[in-house]
Amino acid sequence: MNSPSRVIGFVNAAHFIDHYAMLIFAAAVIIMGPALGMAYSELLPYATPGFVAFGAGSLITGWLGDRWSRRHMMVVFFAGIGASMIAVGLVQTPLQLGAALLSIGLFASIYHPVGTAMIVSYADRLGREMGLNGVWGNLGVASSALVTGVVGQYLGWRWAFIVPGIVTMLIGIVFARMVVHEDRSGFKQAAAQARVAKQDMWRVILALLIVIIAISTTFNAITVALPKLFAERLAELTNSPAVLGLIAAGVYVFGAMTQYTIGKLIDHYSLKTVMLPLSFLLAPFLYFAATLSNLPLIIASIGIVMGAFGQVTVNDAMVGKYTSEEWRSRAYSVRYFIGFTAAGASVGVVAWLYEQGGFVTMLQAFAALCLLVIVAAVILPREIKVPAAQTVA
Repeated sequence: MNSPSRVIGFVNAAHFIDHYAMLIFAAAVIIMGPALGMAYSELLPYATPGFVAFGAGSLITGWLGDRWSRRHMMVVFFAGIGASMIAVGLVQTPLQLGAALLSIGLFASIYHPVGTAMIVSYADRLGREMGLNGVWGNLGVASSALVTGVVGQYLGWRWAFIVPGIVTMLIGIVFARMVVHEDRSGFKQAAAQARVAKQDMWRVILALLIVIIAISTTFNAITVALPKLFAERLAELTNSPAVLGLIAAGVYVFGAMTQYTIGKLIDHYSLKTVMLPLSFLLAPFLYFAATLSNLPLIIASIGIVMGAFGQVTVNDAMVGKYTSEEWRSRAYSVRYFIGFTAAGASVGVVAWLYEQGGFVTMLQAFAALCLLVIVAAVILPREIKVPAAQTVA
């Protein structure tokens, strides 16, 4: 019998690793360019296949998680993504780089449909655990920018991939020894915590689709572009990659705190009540950040990550509340397939918009996109109060 706290602990660590691994390149590309003799806009598109695989692969991994074993899939995750990070650190050509980044994306696609479903199944308080899980993912984003900047500056960009790859594989060995194949007969039906009227389900689906596409695209674009944005716009504060990484990490901490807060609010209020005020954050902060620099840009960036990361927690809780245990990994796989496929496309969009008009054009374009989040929050119906989740007999 697996201890819920132990399983959730490993799944949280996996969330940290998942986002950390996917964003090493976004921070390392600043110093990789001169080393490889390529410009930022030339090198960045090599990450696109990995981000597309991050989303597309979730359809298969979610199905395997439901039909085979979520525990076994997580073992594959730890081993595969660890080996892939090491592989990036050993590449010699741009083609090898693209293949290794693709491999990271494929193995990273395991976590969200499988790991998030495990969180829902083992959680006593869904909102709280979703919020904490989001914090771990956010810390992965923040640490990736910070650690990659420090390691890249002092040891070189290759070690920024190799060191976390080794650590990840070691964690995977511990997970394989301490967590056994799950027996789902006693899992909690978190879906019983929330219902909407049958005739309103189309509104739930429509709102979810709108937010998934808008938030996933914006989330990925911002996390990919932020290190470069800070390098350009914070020149009066610092030119050090390590300090820029520290500033980016500090910004992401606010996103982590937001996810924890939103998670706790979800346990006490309806999703619409939480989502509606949150939906008004992104568009204005993105619009104003387009022309800001130095300290004002840092403040605007805090508002952006709070809005984006908070919406991710709402989205994950929505899927968890409205799906049954036997379909949960597959439901998350569809959610993340749509989201991460849109997110993968955003890498190319960021590169293209940057060439057209720099970060001014890019940020204003995503500000316009995030107006749809407000529409989605208005569309989302109110929940019908039902008894809390019960354990399946």
